[in-house]
Amino acid sequence: MRAFSFLLCKPFDARNLSKTSTRNHKNYFLEGEKRSSKRHLEIQKSCSKEEEEKKKKPKFISQLMNCLIGFVSMVFCGHLGKTELAGGALAISLINVTGISIGVGLASTCDTFISQTYGSGNLKRVGVILQRGILIIFLACFPCWAILINTQPILLAVKQNPDVARVAQLYVKIFMPALPAAFMYQLQGRYLQNQGIMWPQVICGAMGNIINLITNYIFLSVLDLGIAGSAAANAIAQYSLAVFLWIQISYRGLHKATWCGWSLDCLQEWGPFLHLAIPSMLMFCLEWWLYDVAGVLAGVISETELASQSVACQLSAFLYMFPVGFFASASVRVGNALGAGNTELAKLSARVSFIFPVSSDVIGYIFTSEKDVIRRVADIMGLYCFIHIVEAIAGVTGAIVRGAGKQKVGAVCSFVGFYIVGLPVGVSLMFPVELGIVGFWIGLLISVSSQAAVYIAYLCKFSWKKATLEKIFLTAVDVNEESSSPADESTAAAAAAAAAAAAAAAGEPGQQTEADAALSLRQLVVRRGLTALLMFVILAAGVFVSEMLIRALDSDG
Repeated sequence: MRAFSFLLCKPFDARNLSKTSTRNHKNYFLEGEKRSSKRHLEIQKSCSKEEEEKKKKPKFISQLMNCLIGFVSMVFCGHLGKTELAGGALAISLINVTGISIGVGLASTCDTFISQTYGSGNLKRVGVILQRGILIIFLACFPCWAILINTQPILLAVKQNPDVARVAQLYVKIFMPALPAAFMYQLQGRYLQNQGIMWPQVICGAMGNIINLITNYIFLSVLDLGIAGSAAANAIAQYSLAVFLWIQISYRGLHKATWCGWSLDCLQEWGPFLHLAIPSMLMFCLEWWLYDVAGVLAGVISETELASQSVACQLSAFLYMFPVGFFASASVRVGNALGAGNTELAKLSARVSFIFPVSSDVIGYIFTSEKDVIRRVADIMGLYCFIHIVEAIAGVTGAIVRGAGKQKVGAVCSFVGFYIVGLPVGVSLMFPVELGIVGFWIGLLISVSSQAAVYIAYLCKFSWKKATLEKIFLTAVDVNEESSSPADESTAAAAAAAAAAAAAAAGEPGQQTEADAALSLRQLVVRRGLTALLMFVILAAGVFVSEMLIRALDSDG
């Protein structure tokens, strides 16, 4: 009877029971949806992490393959003699600093533009960005050639050994036609990387290295062409990399989703591209230029110091490739989602760094049999084990800064760290304290440590919300440009307006893009034509100066 007493207390109402049942069902399904959504996000994050881990290996391998070409060239040059080793190494250093670094820096702008545009789903605009990059890096070859053609006069002006300067000039002149191919390979690689396509670079890198090894052996060991053969082999390898990667992209149709053929739109918006490209280039070049300065200073001391510095640079560049997969991952992921990082980087760098103290007396024999050079290389490599760990931290934090589109911050940080802190300390230790080239590497350790500290401090205070709003605004503008239907246009306009309003609420001033004031066809022809003409004039001036200086040197001789 007690079990039915509730019926006596309150009349039975079927409507109340129905409402209660419906409400309970709704709550149940809402909670179920929340649990399902949460679980979906967890699975998505897990899959994303697994995919990113898979991508790091091919990124590392492709960068390693690219670095191996210069490494192999140095090994073959080293066994020709001390002068050939010093001259070839100095030539490769100059090519990297005044050539390859420019292309890498300009191509790295795609880490920001392509990753953001691809992440927004605006695929066709990715092809336009690639076209714009092709034109700009091709024009960038002309001032690079103007400098490279004056290699010998420049080296003699800074008191280098005349024989070393002559060997370096010969190497550079033979390599110069391959510079556009090297630039194009870098740009194609960034184009694929920022779409999550990695393995074509690995395959092409392996094929390029096989060709480089075979041609070096034939030209140096069979045909006995000396330093000229090594330069020719390097040039052939650069062209093979670019051609093989282009064939991979075309044959497998990797371009179809993002490429609609050449468009006049690629001549628009050079201002925003260069606005990021120049600081991005400086982030790479400032460090590479410092190594070149060190090579020149080492050459002033002696041939042995120069050869030791050249070998140490190649080894450090080779081993720097180990954490490079993390750098690329950080830059691309930040461009897509504004957030990246991985503790595995520290572990990897620590493991790699312990290679040097154990094998520092053996590594030098790969490049040369000169005892004094080998001893000096061993001293530098013992110090580099500490530099490598700090360099890896600076590299990944710098990649995050670059992916967030803050290249100016990275450029300023690099300049202060390397030239205000590192170089003065290194020069002081090289000459007044008489530590030689080891003094430069101590200065490098101090500069990289300060750079890493500044990057970490900056990222700790970085406003991710503000950066996200900026990117939403720019992406919305890009989508609005590419929209074809009125519905799409209204949606994109609403997104842009919402992003602009949110940015204003966050205290961000309104942003003006070049897309708001597109240039007319006549303006494009005049402006881009004048730019191309200026590049030709710079090259012509470089050739003229080179001829005048060579005649002056011949008359003095």
